[in-house]
Amino acid sequence: MSDAGLKQGPVHGVHVELGAKFAPFGGWEMPVSYAGTVAEHTAVRESVGLFDVSHLGKATVRGAGSAEFVNSALTNDLGRIGPGKAQYTLCCTADGGVVDDLIAYFVRDDEIFLVPNAANTATVVERLAAAAPPAITVTDEHRDYAVFAVQGPQSTQVLDALGLPTDLSYMAFTDADWRGQPVRVCRTGYTGEHGYELLPRWSGAEQLFRALVEQVRAAEGAVAGLGARDTLRTEMGYPLHGHELSTEITPVQARASWAVGWAKTDFWGKAALEAERAAGARRILLGLEALDRGIPRENQTVRHDGREAGVTTSGTFSPTRQIGIALALLDPAITPGSEVEVDVRGRALRCTVVRPPFVKPRTS
Repeated sequence: MSDAGLKQGPVHGVHVELGAKFAPFGGWEMPVSYAGTVAEHTAVRESVGLFDVSHLGKATVRGAGSAEFVNSALTNDLGRIGPGKAQYTLCCTADGGVVDDLIAYFVRDDEIFLVPNAANTATVVERLAAAAPPAITVTDEHRDYAVFAVQGPQSTQVLDALGLPTDLSYMAFTDADWRGQPVRVCRTGYTGEHGYELLPRWSGAEQLFRALVEQVRAAEGAVAGLGARDTLRTEMGYPLHGHELSTEITPVQARASWAVGWAKTDFWGKAALEAERAAGARRILLGLEALDRGIPRENQTVRHDGREAGVTTSGTFSPTRQIGIALALLDPAITPGSEVEVDVRGRALRCTVVRPPFVKPRTS
């Protein structure tokens, strides 16, 4: 291990065989790249990429009334979906800050499966467990399941070759059997491409991962690391907790109000978020496209007409657009089409304000 104390996923040894470069992320030793971030990014956009994201958390809420309980806690409205469907949602504090963003899988009325971010799993589980009525249990299953993401135009071809189900609508899932092993197949992802996320049991994950590597290579795709995952999600304007969402950044500021069930009777943080929405957020998340050569990065000052007007939350080079792009929290008076300057290590980088995504999504 490159850093003592970091957790490793169930197929870490395969990543070593594949020549991965590693880095710490959320307490885990994660593959950042193999052949290079740009090549892996391009493979996802043009063919297919395979990600091991087993560091993501997993938790199950079980017991009579589980769906109703989760719906009273998390922001989105589970009443909009039913068994076999998944939903992006948020776990908020009483003052509207975001503890985590996560996916909720509606298994049955008495079972909701959750996939939080790695570093926030314990906190989400603790908050839900503390609030749950006696008949409901909240179980941390972080190391019970692996998560493999197969993303890109050829993702269906890869799963078909392994006999896994692919005829799923966006944000739907089904439980399947692969060579005697259970695997949950989800039409979800974090890249903006048509794709799937597979959740096999942790203990039997290596066999499936090796089979996926073989089929992805046959499709002229690539195994991809967190570097490409970050450039892909930034091109889509997807938030990363700790950057575009945090206990200091609300869903209203992050333009994630679509993931809030405003008509629900209650959820954690509802009163604060309603008040903020009514008053108007003091800052709003938008995108920046560089007009000059240069790459904006996170936590850089944004200026408009000579005054400080915001800060970048994420920034990178877009392999698809071949320009520097960023997400930024800006003064709400600044609207798409405005020109701003980002302070890139003392140099003013001219950028145009846009409404993300920077690349058209192909998820649906």
